[in-house]
Amino acid sequence: MGRRTKMPGVNAGSMADIAFLLLIFFLVTTSIETDAGLDRRLPRENKDSVVVDYHKRNILPILIGKNGDLMVKEELASLGELRAFVRAFIDNGGILEGNQGHCGYCGGEADPESSDNPLKAVIALNSHRETKYGVYIAVQNELVGAYNELRDREAQHLYQKNFTDMDREYHRPETTAEAKADLRNKIKYIRGLYPLNIVELPQQQKSE
Repeated sequence: MGRRTKMPGVNAGSMADIAFLLLIFFLVTTSIETDAGLDRRLPRENKDSVVVDYHKRNILPILIGKNGDLMVKEELASLGELRAFVRAFIDNGGILEGNQGHCGYCGGEADPESSDNPLKAVIALNSHRETKYGVYIAVQNELVGAYNELRDREAQHLYQKNFTDMDREYHRPETTAEAKADLRNKIKYIRGLYPLNIVELPQQQKSE
């Protein structure tokens, strides 16, 4: 009988090390997406009797109806008109020069029946429970767009750059730490001039 030849075995001792290295590689190189949401102040249940001192002129009520109809100050408006209404309300600057709270950088009509200044101006958004999500997001985009246009204008006046461009540059990975520190201060200042005051009101109940 001939001598049996022993087949060489496969050394699997390093397979665990290779798998571990591959796991580390994919953990380091894979970017994990995070959910993005809308930064809004939602109403909360409050059993205490708390009075908030807001003049009616400083609140812009916006209602999204069940069928996507828009009501701004109890008047029908289209989605295309919404941004201009909101921008004029925020930038009104109703307090006259010399009075406490006067907005020296506002470019509005200083209507005494509209908001005093951007710090006091509040957008009060109310939507029906059956409002379509696409309509709701479109309205939110117009509201944020109105704020961004005003911020862009003031950033151009102060820094010769758009606010949105500075914010985009700040979040780029290649932006240096020194440049980010400078942009952070400028962005914070512009946001302080035009704070995003959008409040979500309790949704309307479904009609019977």
